[in-house]
Amino acid sequence: MKIKITSDSTCDLSPELLRENNISITPLHINKNGESFRDGVDIVPADIFAHVAAGGEICSTSAVSLWEYEEAFKKNLEGYDALVHISIGSGFSVTHHNACIVAENMPNVRVIDSRNLSTGQGQVVLEACRLAKTATDLDEMKAALDEFACRVDMSFLLDRLDYMVKGGRCSLVSALGANILKLKPCIEVVDNKMIVGKKYRGNYAKCMEHYVLDRLENQEDILPECIFIVNTPVSQEVHETVRR
Repeated sequence: MKIKITSDSTCDLSPELLRENNISITPLHINKNGESFRDGVDIVPADIFAHVAAGGEICSTSAVSLWEYEEAFKKNLEGYDALVHISIGSGFSVTHHNACIVAENMPNVRVIDSRNLSTGQGQVVLEACRLAKTATDLDEMKAALDEFACRVDMSFLLDRLDYMVKGGRCSLVSALGANILKLKPCIEVVDNKMIVGKKYRGNYAKCMEHYVLDRLENQEDILPECIFIVNTPVSQEVHETVRR
């Protein structure tokens, strides 16, 4: 069985990985200053960072529409027996729901709820690529991916809370308090939602060092080849600290 793997732009996989694994991407929409842009096509993260840094409002996202999914699935099925699409977690966007609605009328399409976002979603995409090489039953492959998605460990450490304040996820008072105390909160993805985990205190590079050690400690089922290090622009010191 020849299976095509697709995902949303929210999986944050590098162009190299997308190319190597022949993964096709359906972009979500980024809304900036009343205009809509296709994520990764008309706008990239650097554009958003620059916009907000210049005093602009935080950008919002819009889901992939039913029509866009129908067109994408039909196009990507050309030359394939089946298609498996890994969506951003259903707890973060109605994008997953839209993909499921379209797939209901396409018997050779399966939609996987990654239960995650960013490279947490990307991990499920790459596992789908691995399984697709030998899969002979779509439902068995979906069951394996549903189980794998529950085991993905995704988290990140915030240096500043500016974006959280602008996005309405944190009050200005809380942000000021965290900045004064030099607190760096860890945000974890658990059960299809983001929660605040451990809070670190001090220099960001030093906090990152402790954060990485905490994430790896007593984790006997870690697959070293599946570890992702993902970041917004950070100093070389932070890069080196994490990679050590």
